[in-house]
Amino acid sequence: MSILSYLHVVLTTRLVELRRDGERGDSPVPTAVIIFGLVFVATIVTGLALNRANSWMTNIPTFTNPVP
Repeated sequence: MSILSYLHVVLTTRLVELRRDGERGDSPVPTAVIIFGLVFVATIVTGLALNRANSWMTNIPTFTNPVP
């Protein structure tokens, strides 16, 4: 039971320390880099979705090219 008490005290102490130093503003990664990464990923996902949609639309049969 002593190991559980020890872990509880350690976890509680660490959570109190994290709450105290919550908004220091010294992130190791600048905000601009994070935003650029998000925009880059969003552009890739949008391009892939557009490619899939165009590919799906070209496979729809028309009245001039019906499927037997």
